[in-house]
Amino acid sequence: MTRVAAVDCGTNSIRLLVADADPATGELIEFDRRMKIVRLGQGVDRTGRLAPEALERTFAACREYAEVIRELGAERVRFVATSASRDAENRAEFVRGVVEILGVEPEVITGDQEAEFSFTGATKELTGRPQAAGPYLVVDIGGGSTEFVEGGAGVRAARSVDIGCVRLTERHLVVDGRITDPPTEDQIAAIRADVERALDLAERTVPLSRACRPADGHALVGLAGSVTTVAGIALDLEEYDSSVIHHSRITLGQVRGITDRLLGSSHAERAEIPVMHPGRVDVIGAGALILLSIMERTGAEEVVVSEHDILDGIAWSIA
Repeated sequence: MTRVAAVDCGTNSIRLLVADADPATGELIEFDRRMKIVRLGQGVDRTGRLAPEALERTFAACREYAEVIRELGAERVRFVATSASRDAENRAEFVRGVVEILGVEPEVITGDQEAEFSFTGATKELTGRPQAAGPYLVVDIGGGSTEFVEGGAGVRAARSVDIGCVRLTERHLVVDGRITDPPTEDQIAAIRADVERALDLAERTVPLSRACRPADGHALVGLAGSVTTVAGIALDLEEYDSSVIHHSRITLGQVRGITDRLLGSSHAERAEIPVMHPGRVDVIGAGALILLSIMERTGAEEVVVSEHDILDGIAWSIA
């Protein structure tokens, strides 16, 4: 087996996985999996640049991760950067900082590459499970973009679109530098309109309207923090427990009810939800609305929630 370290740096969070990978069995044996909310994409949709304070938060997390990677003796390291760094004019500054700290150059991957990694990470364990044997529509709702990947044994169609919980929150809910709390009906409608336009765009490539037919064994698989947080709320957990959330099945009715609750609540009320990460309090409403819109568009009656995602796909790519 090969010990690998995978780093996924997105718009909202930066995550690390150190694991032994066994290609013969398809198993990842985890030694460390951690996440920090750094909000690298702060203001990128508006300014086109990575903010200095966002870069410093990200570099601080990289310093911590570098120490973990050294202690655990990973033989290979791959650092993948996604939506925020794709969009930023000053991404060279970001690249230099990561190289200085971790000794590897961050790969600013395309949306299609991001989609393929997400698909591999999410479905490698599911193949052969009677309740979710595929084909799959994998949906990765990030901070700045959302990836749609349809396939079975491999990827058949993929598309990345620029809707994410951070991007839509900053675009529609920030007024005079402050987040509207709770959002108005007009603001919610504006988010929904953006999401529907993005789904129209995604459907040019990925067959959303026919990708989640339970009678044919199709499964909708949802990834990333917005989806797992909604799942934790639906499961009424007293604290975040990835082992319970992983491969849970959340119905359309549950997602609709939770989305309404989140969009109608105050910052303080959302912060009191036991499974809520502090970094998601302000953006979870938009993330939940993206998930709800996807389920309604595809006709999915439920979503299979996966804690394994692009990070696991990155690990497999270097195993």
